[in-house]
Amino acid sequence: MELDWRICSRARLARDARFDGKFFIGVLSTKIYCRPICRSRTSKESNVRYFPTAAAAAEAGFRPCLRCRPECSPGTRAGTGTRNTVSRALQLMVESGLEDGGVEGLAERLGIGSRHLRRLFLRHLGATPSAVAHTRRLQFAKKLIDETCLPMSQVALASGFGCVRRFNDAIRNTYRRTPTQIRRLARQTAVQAENEYVFRLDFRPPYNWTRMLELLGAQATPGVEAALPGRYLRTIALDTDRGHFEVSLDALNNAITVRLHFPNPRSLFRIVERIRAMFDLDADWGVIAETLGKDRVLAPLVASEAGLRVPGCWSGFELATVAILNQAPTTKAEPALVRRVVRNFGHPWAAGDHLTHLFPSPEVLAEADLVGAGVAAPAAKTLRMFARGICDGSSQFERATDNRAFLQRVGELPGVGDWARQYVAMRVLRDPDAFPASDRVLRRILNVRSADELEIRSQPWRPWRAYATVLLWQANPATKEKNLSLRAADGGRFTAHAFV
Repeated sequence: MELDWRICSRARLARDARFDGKFFIGVLSTKIYCRPICRSRTSKESNVRYFPTAAAAAEAGFRPCLRCRPECSPGTRAGTGTRNTVSRALQLMVESGLEDGGVEGLAERLGIGSRHLRRLFLRHLGATPSAVAHTRRLQFAKKLIDETCLPMSQVALASGFGCVRRFNDAIRNTYRRTPTQIRRLARQTAVQAENEYVFRLDFRPPYNWTRMLELLGAQATPGVEAALPGRYLRTIALDTDRGHFEVSLDALNNAITVRLHFPNPRSLFRIVERIRAMFDLDADWGVIAETLGKDRVLAPLVASEAGLRVPGCWSGFELATVAILNQAPTTKAEPALVRRVVRNFGHPWAAGDHLTHLFPSPEVLAEADLVGAGVAAPAAKTLRMFARGICDGSSQFERATDNRAFLQRVGELPGVGDWARQYVAMRVLRDPDAFPASDRVLRRILNVRSADELEIRSQPWRPWRAYATVLLWQANPATKEKNLSLRAADGGRFTAHAFV
């Protein structure tokens, strides 16, 4: 990955937060690498080197700055083409690191050779998969030391080091301090309750927080999640553990604050990464706006909705289940069908008035009496097929390696058409170029007559068509009516509620 040193230099001198995480600065005299926003004394141009990732800087022999904390910087989403392989590899590394067979096992799951995978990582990230995994593990350990009160033994396990000795050696070799000394420098004053953690997750400004809450709130699963003024809450389940979290905005620091209640510290890295994806924290609005702002229809929306993100989701299974339930006719009157299914089959959870249940697991819904809960027989059959596919491994939302094959399997479910597949790609697979060309609202706004014509009209927006879609949905007054449904153009076989 090549960097233009002139752009990097201007961003470094201006301490421009829009470039945070897009490159790192290695100072030759101190052998320390920093973020572009670091407030340390500005070094001469001849005394710095630029690196595309923290792992690349570490591989070159630089150690992280303790002042600007590179482990807190927002990530950089891989682009299109072969970079999608790198993106999928990084996603799989979040779920299991390199524990499932190392680099060779990761390459096998991606359907490529290990040597080719290493070449792709070196080309796009400036470091090998092993170096990237080690740097991310080390960065998360540093974050846990600074932002939590976990004992160091649990920090070592939560960050994937396996044993305390390896953890201590890695921290000392990298930071030239012991973990205890680093925690002392953090000057923590707040006392955290047991199984409670507070994290600050940075983003590149601008960030349209108000709109993100509206987008998530319009799709919130009753009893499982809630978007309130200024904050978002939801219950979560990971493996056999259960908990909940709350997210609020820290505008002064260009970050969101996450308050997490969860019993198993080993899952913290996976949870934090899922939240990052859910709130689209790694998006680069400047690049997106540059592309979409060239379109005469999108230009005013780009200006008025600066910092708009595409909301993700905590669970792909939950998102698809709710969408199927929302389009299904019911055999019983109110309360709403989704609320009733959650209440009947979800695990009770007491976390205030708004969070009452965890969403039902695939294992539960695969055997549940959905018809007895008011779900029409065809939709109940679809849901059971879907849940059983998750249980037997034929469909994997969290660990999908081939987006095209995965979407094809989703489309094989009864009543799920192209609109639904693209919706899943936007919110579950986090594909920035996902585009529901069959959407009637988009065709009406852009005054085109067919899906093929809309597909052609959208080509200049690539690879950011998912962001263009959300901008256009926001601009349509009809989609602002609460609970209005958007039907796919394939005969109305699938319905999902509008974003706002």
